[in-house]
Parts: sequence; C-alpha cells; structure tokens
Amino acid sequence: MMQYAIVIALGYLLGCSNMALYLARWKKVDIRSHGSKNPGASNAAIVLGWRAGILTGAHDILKACLAVLLARFLFPALPNGAIAAGAACVMGHIFPVFMRFKGGKGFAPYLGMTLGLHWKLALIVMALVVLVTLLTDYIVVGTALTVVSVPAFLGWAQGSWWPVAILGIVSLVMVYKHRMNFVRILKGTEIGLRATAKGEHKQT
Repeated sequence: MMQYAIVIALGYLLGCSNMALYLARWKKVDIRSHGSKNPGASNAAIVLGWRAGILTGAHDILKACLAVLLARFLFPALPNGAIAAGAACVMGHIFPVFMRFKGGKGFAPYLGMTLGLHWKLALIVMALVVLVTLLTDYIVVGTALTVVSVPAFLGWAQGSWWPVAILGIVSLVMVYKHRMNFVRILKGTEIGLRATAKGEHKQT
C-alpha cells in the first residue's frame, strides 16, 4: 500500500503544475476570468495565443507521461502502479490543491498518461483526435473519443478490469468537466478550432 501511496502522491503533485496559469500570470492576465475560464491548453490558446496553447499542452502531456515513467522506474513490479500514477496526475491537473481544486479539464495530461502507458495507442489516439477535430472543428469531440477508447483498449490488452475501473473514474470526471462544451456546441456558441486559429474570439 505504501508504494501505491507514493506513486499516487507523486502523480498528483506533478498534475498540480499548471503552465497556463504560469503564463497568464507572466502576461498579467487572469485566465480564469476569460474565454472558457478554464486554466488548460485550449483556453490558453484562446486567451493567450496559440504559442501559449502549444506550450501549455506540451507541458501537460509531458508531466503525465513523466508520472507514469517515474512510477515504472521506482516500482517496476507494482501491478497497475503506472496507471494509478497517470490517473492521479490527471486528477491533480483537474483538482490541484494549490489552485483550490479548480484546474483544467484534463485532456492533455490524459494523452500524456496514455503516451507513457502505451505509446503506440497514444499515437493512434492523437491521430484520431486530430482527424475528428478537423472534421468537427471541436477538440471536445476528440476528448470524448479518447476517454472512452483508452480504458477499453488497456483493459482488453491487459486482460484485466483494473485499467477500466481506474481510468473509468477519471474518464467520468472528464466528461462531467466538459459537459458545458457539449451544451455550447448544441447551442452553437462553442468556440471552434478554426475560429481560435483566426483569432475570432472574445476574451470575456
């Protein structure tokens, strides 16, 4: 149990690191008061520009990948230790203790976790996310595809329900955090990828 506590704590603390907030403070902008009011990669791109969005996304992907790799390095024989660390990192991103548990929505670290757990699956998922986003103009559609397919595949690949159970909880939290994106899509008010790239958005 101590080993699980260590990898979970390590993953969670890594997840609490938030590049969007760091960049927003550097530019003297309260990112939680603009755009979708969410300190994640998508809103960083909307509020701070595409360079900030890319940097934030890369940071969020790498921190979750690092959590998985560190868990494997520290406790290579720990069953599902890497999955627990990755899941904890995503939850730390969504509910960071240093930000009063009001963080991002978890998509980028979820991809990073997948990259650390199964890099071939991660590449396939990323390709599908890009394709789906280009077709629909909304990243959130690719997010929904990811959080459903990754737990299912890892559970099937390992022949175990543990990956499904652990990652399923994270997936449900992410779907809940993205619920307003789907509401805005239905209302026609969601900011799409093309509008973001053209700068056709308002910082409200």
